[in-house]
Amino acid sequence: MKLNIQDTFNKELPADPIMTNSIRQVEKACFSFVTPTKTANPKVLHVSPEMAENIGITIENTQSDYFKNIVTGNEILPNTQPYAMCYGGFQFGNWAGQLGDGRAINLTELLHNNQRWAIQLKGAGKTPYSRTADGLAVLRSSVREYLCSEAMFHLGVPTTRALSLSLSGDQVLRDMLYNGNPAYEKGAIVSRLAPSFLRFGNYQIFAARQDYETLKTLVDYTINHFYSDLGSPSKETYLKFFQEVTNRSLDMVLHWQRVGFVHGVMNTDNMSILGLTIDYGPYGWLEGYDYGWTPNTTDAQNKRYRYGKQPEMVLWNLYQLANALYPLIDEAAGLEAVLESYRTQYDVKYLNMMRSKIGLYTDQEGDDKFIQLLEENLHLIETDMTIFYRNLSQFENGKPENGIAIIQDAFYQSVEEYPEVTATWTLWFEQYNQRLVFENETNSERSEKMNAVNPKYVLRNYMSQLAIDAADKEDYSLIDELFQLLKNPYAEQPEQQKWFAKRPDWARDKVGCSMLSCSS
Repeated sequence: MKLNIQDTFNKELPADPIMTNSIRQVEKACFSFVTPTKTANPKVLHVSPEMAENIGITIENTQSDYFKNIVTGNEILPNTQPYAMCYGGFQFGNWAGQLGDGRAINLTELLHNNQRWAIQLKGAGKTPYSRTADGLAVLRSSVREYLCSEAMFHLGVPTTRALSLSLSGDQVLRDMLYNGNPAYEKGAIVSRLAPSFLRFGNYQIFAARQDYETLKTLVDYTINHFYSDLGSPSKETYLKFFQEVTNRSLDMVLHWQRVGFVHGVMNTDNMSILGLTIDYGPYGWLEGYDYGWTPNTTDAQNKRYRYGKQPEMVLWNLYQLANALYPLIDEAAGLEAVLESYRTQYDVKYLNMMRSKIGLYTDQEGDDKFIQLLEENLHLIETDMTIFYRNLSQFENGKPENGIAIIQDAFYQSVEEYPEVTATWTLWFEQYNQRLVFENETNSERSEKMNAVNPKYVLRNYMSQLAIDAADKEDYSLIDELFQLLKNPYAEQPEQQKWFAKRPDWARDKVGCSMLSCSS
């Protein structure tokens, strides 16, 4: 297994001079060297062939003991120095100070086919940033991260990726619901990949400490390696950099809204500087369409990170990044203009995205009000988001009377029991039928385009939980079944029709299927 190792982060940026792996405040350093904890009896459960190929590893390589030992932290790649990154962040709106990679260890950076990949192990042991935690991860959270990161990629959502899912062979103590009832669970490790795992918090920690020298060093590094098209580092380039991060973050959250993904814990330390979805913890997929839904038990009361507020929270986080970059730019007007552009761009892009979801491709006056009406209708009774939009593609222009029949499978209750709801939807379909007159598309052409943006299959929480429950019993077949299913989320896959279904009643209040904790 020959890899083209091209480390930059731990060679070009300032390192923590203390080499002991002790919990501490780390200053004037971007990272600390740390060695993964060896595990008792590691076992690789699943590998992404696509990601193995993307970093230059063959399928045969992934079946070796050497590969197993690398992706579980039991061996170190030659000529590499693993490390954990130092960063801070705002958590639920409050500055939390130093956070850092508490249970993630970066192994190395690779270059393959002109693409850079950083390899990181999640759950590989303590680091100087673990605070009171053990740096480990459990099977349930690891299954969820492994499946979701790959599923999101195939949905077209910017995301970190996953290479492998492994058992450590160790038992890990977790209080899953934070209710004082800890229990031992199977330990697991996900090897995940991204061009970089840098997040907003990496920059915030130095700004908060007024360590502007290290801040500049890190920003210059980021521009040189990941935004080099913007030009050499300068005040003008820093502003362009912030604009590009803003654009990418906006595109990312638009994709979340499009497919019904709720991140659950959008703290600034969970915001990628590359505009990638990062850190799959208490995430969830909308079952009933609900702007107010959050999957995170920690956020259940205030619902800061609820589905309908995600775009606003991205903007709030960008404000915090702007504050961190301000000392390098020393001028607020440019940063404020970028932030204001987010608001206007979002309104335009959201409207166009929603048009595409319902098969509208021309710009007609009143579309914004028509779509707002649709979203209000979706809140009338519990309505499955994924099934609604997918089935809407079957609507035939000229037949508005068939509209409710087409979408009825999306309702959790019988719509016939709600005459007012029936009347409201009937009126909407009549308006929809009239609006489609302005589109130069046949029914089949419109259906094909709608099905390209409205997935048939998403990783609903109950699906993950079924795979987790089976894996706990040493049955890993469902992990692979879902992995294969979600590689083609827009395809019909008639043999997998069972997964195109509303959340079952047993999953409505089951732990892991509705609300999840940050340890999830």
